[in-house]
Amino acid sequence: IAISEAVFPLLNREELKQKAREVFQKLRDASFFIEYDDAGSIGRRYRRQDEVGTPYCITIDYQTLEDDTVTVRERDAMTQVRIPIAKLEEVLA
Repeated sequence: IAISEAVFPLLNREELKQKAREVFQKLRDASFFIEYDDAGSIGRRYRRQDEVGTPYCITIDYQTLEDDTVTVRERDAMTQVRIPIAKLEEVLA
């Protein structure tokens, strides 16, 4: 089974990691085939997911902590959009 999404914090800061784990668990509970990654730099995380063919990467950053939105990066188009966490399941389904 291929991973369809990956979630990671922008930086290795505890508050970002905690929020990223919350988003990961929310999507996992909704039956998404999702992975959590906080190892290395953000660029390395994106590259790892590109190599295994993960179509969507969800990044948790400081703006997430302020307004509950995340950055979703689509691998093939290399586009990034801000999406409210509450709409993630709908957008990614």
